[in-house]
Amino acid sequence: MSNDAAGAGWFETVPPDDLDAARDAIETGGADGPADWPARAVEAGFARDEAAYYDALHEATIHATREAVAERERADDRQLIHAIRAMDDCERTANELAERATEWAGSLFDDVEPGIEGARAVADREPTSEVGERAVSLAARAVDMADERDAIAATIDRVAPAVAPNLAEMAGAELAARLIALTGGLESLAKKPSGTVQVLGAEDALFAHLSGRAPSPKHGIIYTHEYVRGTRPEDRGSAARALAGKLTLAARADHYAGERRESLHDDLRERMAAIRGRAADGDGGEGGDEAGAGDGDDTEAEESR
Repeated sequence: MSNDAAGAGWFETVPPDDLDAARDAIETGGADGPADWPARAVEAGFARDEAAYYDALHEATIHATREAVAERERADDRQLIHAIRAMDDCERTANELAERATEWAGSLFDDVEPGIEGARAVADREPTSEVGERAVSLAARAVDMADERDAIAATIDRVAPAVAPNLAEMAGAELAARLIALTGGLESLAKKPSGTVQVLGAEDALFAHLSGRAPSPKHGIIYTHEYVRGTRPEDRGSAARALAGKLTLAARADHYAGERRESLHDDLRERMAAIRGRAADGDGGEGGDEAGAGDGDDTEAEESR
């Protein structure tokens, strides 16, 4: 742990109690070989004894770790992960509250409809009792939560194209955010093979397949994409593989290059046109679809870097 090849200790350039300087020295330092760093620190006047040296080193490394975690959490893709998870939490909570509020209100008022829209109608009512006031208030909370869900969704629509322009354009902002969240970040997604991307969100089905209790899943959350959902069942395996391959390349282009690649989008449109064209040609679909996730288009990975 020294600052240069000559063997100066990392601590020799660090002012007392300057944890940021200590972090920089530890992270960027290097040495040709080992040395008795505690003794060197005492000789340099950095620490009064070996125990004090290790205390200072421990404090500096803990500080460095906390700063690194904080920087990662502030990264744009991490904010997108927080947003999509918060949106899902809001939606689930809003639906649960709306169900409870409308059921409660139905015992007090006439013509109460279920769901969020029913809760909106209840929230506009004028209660005439303390119990009615609580039911109306609960409905209002459900509406507030649903509105917050919509506001977060709008934020994701604005943020996702800035974080991952190719992925957001190809998948849509919400699906792009979900893929990033499922893998823990854009970098992690960019490193996944397309076969893994194809079945993200279908882990239970995949584990059932691996244990011999079910066939291999053809797709995970990418089923929500029009290219998969809107393709006839016989061709959905092919559509899912094609889409997963291009989504993988899009994530890699976003992470490694950070620029839009029109060729990726053109290639996907052409591939999907060919797959959907089988229906018009009377083709019964590819027999290999039942095999589930394939290797996709990983051979094109270098083109996206």
